[in-house]
Amino acid sequence: MTEQHDRWAELTGGQAGEDYAQRFARLAESGHDIHGEAAFCAALLKPSARVLDAGCGTGRIAIRLAELGHHCTGVDVDASMLAVARREAPTQEWLLGDLARLDTLRLNTGFDLALAAGNVIPLLAPGTEAAVVRQLAGSLRPGGLLVTGMGLDAAHLPLPEPPVTLTEFDHWCTQAGLTLRQRYATWNGDPYDEGCGYAVSVHSRPTT
Repeated sequence: MTEQHDRWAELTGGQAGEDYAQRFARLAESGHDIHGEAAFCAALLKPSARVLDAGCGTGRIAIRLAELGHHCTGVDVDASMLAVARREAPTQEWLLGDLARLDTLRLNTGFDLALAAGNVIPLLAPGTEAAVVRQLAGSLRPGGLLVTGMGLDAAHLPLPEPPVTLTEFDHWCTQAGLTLRQRYATWNGDPYDEGCGYAVSVHSRPTT
């Protein structure tokens, strides 16, 4: 995300942190499993893995992965979301930053997994998507994984129409040197079929 308005900021004005946290708190209280993304990622990881949660929001996923024994760094451009994450898990690393300029944050790269869940890719600033994918790929160790979840139709997005197609996304990943390993329709691992409204994708960086 860059200094130009990302789609998330246009939707929320950068003030959605508390409301977003309360929404998931209500879901948890009503018995919903709010840790599907974390469980999906944990199944791909070895113990004590390093995870970059890109577009981490209120930290829900990174906090859960840390509880499972992984070392998580969260990055987001929305200060209101990070304020919640820092309150909930003050000892974890939370960074305010632009995903299109991730290299300026001076992270220790070599992450085992970079995660962009919660429609991060479709909600980026228009025109920055390829740069963000490139930055995320560059944060990975050889053999590391990029895991993404994104809506492909209006029913799975807070937008009237999808700004990004799966074909475009796969092209950006290929340009960044990543290879598609797996694709699902949900975080529960349901099979993906052409025309599904949501895609969970696992891309990998080459080992050499």
